[in-house]
Amino acid sequence: MATAEIAVALPALVLVTVLALWAVAVASTHMSCVDAARAGARAAARGESLDAVRALVARSAPRGAMVTVRRDADSVQVAVSTAVRPPALTGLPALDVQARAEAETEPGVQDAPESGAGSSSQQPSPP
Repeated sequence: MATAEIAVALPALVLVTVLALWAVAVASTHMSCVDAARAGARAAARGESLDAVRALVARSAPRGAMVTVRRDADSVQVAVSTAVRPPALTGLPALDVQARAEAETEPGVQDAPESGAGSSSQQPSPP
């Protein structure tokens, strides 16, 4: 009798465990996106070039993440987004994870030549 109960309960237990591990992966990916966006916003606020900011964000963002950097006269915004695929055979759609960070431009920082007022850049990070 115990064997039959385990045979019925085991697939449900495995499914719950897989979904819990996926939830941990989603949370971890979100924290990585938040950290990358914050680091990029700080660097852009200090006056670093948009290329340097994108490189910094790409190093700390999850693989394949889309990075958007926008700078205007008073502030910078960095957005990082990526999709987290579910475990195989669950039939669930991928979850989109997004993080944004904004920082005021430091006093005395002039706009870099490639980042005039209102400039924006979006590109995926390397795989």
